Amino acid sequence: MRFNQPPDRDAILNVRHLNVRFGGQHILENINLDLYREQVVTLIGPNGSGKSTLVKTLIGAVTPTSGQVTIAPQQRIGYVPQRLHLDPTLPMTVKRFINLPRRHPHYTVQKALEDAGAEALIKAAMSELSGGQFQRVLLARALLTRPDILILDEATQGLDHRGTAEFYQHIESVRRSYGCAVLMVSHDLHVVMRTADHVLCLNRVICCEGKPEQVASSPDYQALFGDQTAQTLALYRHQHEEAANAG
Repeated sequence: MRFNQPPDRDAILNVRHLNVRFGGQHILENINLDLYREQVVTLIGPNGSGKSTLVKTLIGAVTPTSGQVTIAPQQRIGYVPQRLHLDPTLPMTVKRFINLPRRHPHYTVQKALEDAGAEALIKAAMSELSGGQFQRVLLARALLTRPDILILDEATQGLDHRGTAEFYQHIESVRRSYGCAVLMVSHDLHVVMRTADHVLCLNRVICCEGKPEQVASSPDYQALFGDQTAQTLALYRHQHEEAANAG
């Protein structure tokens, strides 16, 4: 269910009392979420916690059993999926892929590729791209419409540490230049603590939420992530204190 005017006039996306069931099984229960312009919200949680289902509900690929997803008028959504399989025998360049299913002006394609850090790949074959290059091309495709909301579903899965860091640098640059909100699913807890403004810890229900340091200190978070918690929290606090001292 979508309405023109969100309950919170300052938010560009609202989720209220969202429930999703498959075959009588609860996948998501009573989810509430607000997303604001230029905010980075990260969804974390164990496998099977409902993160991808929530993302697919927000983009309209899954119909909720009950509840409301409300997007402010004229807001455009860009989506970067967790993975996309292309037949490696299909002769397709990046330029052709970007222009599916309809052709875009050359300057629009060029700008999207530049903003995603993939401008040098326009003539490359999709089948020959590395994992990081492929994800940057997917990001460029999501940027074609200059989205107000950018949604990423574990877009760095399978990338090495360097590839992950470079990808998130592009996301931060996009957030600043486009002024868009970013909602991302991530398993990389160190990245979450460094980049997120607000964290939602999901395990079918929202277990806890808040600023990264608040969530990392939560007993619910610690119960879900165990030994990773102390390491992540210690790293985050160290970096946070260094930044504060430098300022």
